[in-house]
Amino acid sequence: AYRQQLAEKLSRRELPLGVRYHVFVDPPGPKIGNGGSTLHVLRCLEDLYGDKWTSFIVLLIHSGGYSQRLPNASALGKIFTALPFGDPIYQMLELKLAMYIDFPSHMKPGILITCSDDIELYSTGVTETITFDKPGFTALAHPSDLTVGTTHGVFVLDPSSFSGRGGLEYTSCHHFLHKPDIETMRQCGAVCVRGNCSQLSSSGDHNDSEMDSECVYTDSIFYIDHSIATQLLTFYKQMGTLCCEIDAYGDFLQALGPGATQDYTKNTSNITTEESQLVEVRQKLYSLLKGTALNVIVLNNSKFYHIGTTQEYLFHFTSDSKLKFELDLLSVAFSISSDKAKTLDQSTSIIQSILEPGCFVGPGSIIEYSRIGPEVSVGKSSIISGSYINLKVDIPSNCFLSSLSVKINNQVKYVSMVFSVEDDLKKSVKLLSDIHSLQFFGVSLLECLDLWGVEVSDQLFSNDSTRLGLWTARIFPACSTLSESVRLSLQMLNSVQHMSAFKLNGFKLLSVEEMLTYKDVKDMLKFRKQIYDEICLQR
Repeated sequence: AYRQQLAEKLSRRELPLGVRYHVFVDPPGPKIGNGGSTLHVLRCLEDLYGDKWTSFIVLLIHSGGYSQRLPNASALGKIFTALPFGDPIYQMLELKLAMYIDFPSHMKPGILITCSDDIELYSTGVTETITFDKPGFTALAHPSDLTVGTTHGVFVLDPSSFSGRGGLEYTSCHHFLHKPDIETMRQCGAVCVRGNCSQLSSSGDHNDSEMDSECVYTDSIFYIDHSIATQLLTFYKQMGTLCCEIDAYGDFLQALGPGATQDYTKNTSNITTEESQLVEVRQKLYSLLKGTALNVIVLNNSKFYHIGTTQEYLFHFTSDSKLKFELDLLSVAFSISSDKAKTLDQSTSIIQSILEPGCFVGPGSIIEYSRIGPEVSVGKSSIISGSYINLKVDIPSNCFLSSLSVKINNQVKYVSMVFSVEDDLKKSVKLLSDIHSLQFFGVSLLECLDLWGVEVSDQLFSNDSTRLGLWTARIFPACSTLSESVRLSLQMLNSVQHMSAFKLNGFKLLSVEEMLTYKDVKDMLKFRKQIYDEICLQR
């Protein structure tokens, strides 16, 4: 999927052409986390280029994961998430390249590591530049509320080298905290007072009480020089096969700085499955990296945005958010929306879609890569992705609808997943007797299955049935047309909302997990291309 989308972007000249683009997939076997992926990428670069790779400036964007909290990005990748601006529309990849465009000319050979679902916006003085040229690790730091710090990495900065004034400041980190609680931040001396720094003061965004409020400096992207990259690659080769998840942030950065201790190596509270190898690997990484400098570039006039969940996606794209203002996000981007389409609310977000005259889209809703017919009404705060809706229907508020093409027995079929934007697709239980605790649109999944005539058995869930949840539940019918799959999934939802039976007998039912296994990338991109061509023709 990634290679195909990259090739199409390059053929349309939407990306810089003088750059080498690679897509590296994790080795088969257990999940190795973004830290393991980083090590694997170093190995792939050496295999491809030999010693020459040590002279490269590399941007490494972690874009894996199932995207269970934002499932419209699951099939084609978070780095290809569409953004509501540009002509044709920008995706996350183009925005990343635009944000970091000044970095390479001020960077020694090395690796800049980032994720695919965050945005870092900053402003510096005319004479100030962000430079990555020091040995060891160099990380960007952003002032954040203490609650934000509990879900991010937090820098304990060296007070002797940090004043907290000015837009940009180079300092060093005494030690790094990974997702600490507020008490730990205070005990370790990570908490600063915003009044001491110039954060956003020039723009007038803060009132006086906010200016004097407390903040911590949180992480985003970081750079490793080639000397460290080579050491990490040697470590990876010596380890042989990795059998545990390594976090590039938690497991690399916590080993750095003069105040680092080994305590974190035994803390497995943030790990989904604790593997026996994890503590051993962490201790070896700590021994390897201990004493390495963690340089920090403090950006006082900066903001870190995360767009990894349906709630964040809706908030940043549709509400009166700072991100919307700063990036000048549009309510209608590269789309056809006739005056007769009743989408006058500025809080909607229409991205590369065709809205036919007569349809209605409620405030705070996002439509991407879709065709919406004249008799369709979409409620508030809903997400519609990759769908063709050509029937008379009222789609309720807070609805998530995403359609995929799948290939089964060499035949293209279509499946549409439908949920509430608040449903928890990551939640799972281990026993069939516990599935009553799973919620679909606010109703127990057990009740829903009864309305749909779906039998509760070991066959209900895909995979090895140790994770029973909305992600693995075989409940979505595979159909011969895209519009039919949308119709059936919306009828399923309607039956739950009105507590009326709608039997799914006779259909092949797939889980979201299986939809991704069988996805037909070519057909999904073909549908997007048809919309793209029609928009270009009608303008």
